[in-house]
Amino acid sequence: MAVTIRIPTQLRELAGGAGEVALEGGTIAELLTALDAANPGFAERLYGEDGELRRFVNVFLDDEDIRFLDGTATAVSDGQVVSIIPAVAGG
Repeated sequence: MAVTIRIPTQLRELAGGAGEVALEGGTIAELLTALDAANPGFAERLYGEDGELRRFVNVFLDDEDIRFLDGTATAVSDGQVVSIIPAVAGG
């Protein structure tokens, strides 16, 4: 089951400059684990010391924020798109 993960500009150096990668997994957590296994460094940028996604990291499955689904336990299907979107702050 291949799912496309869109990588934000700020993290592309971890993926060799790629803006998207295709990985296999049944949940968001499995995909993010596979992303870090294939491209070390993602886990420390995405997860806090508590093992939860950092507050400023938003993850969307297609157009749905996973916070309003089942979080990292959200199931994924072949052909879906996961987008990692860092929060933008400013003022």
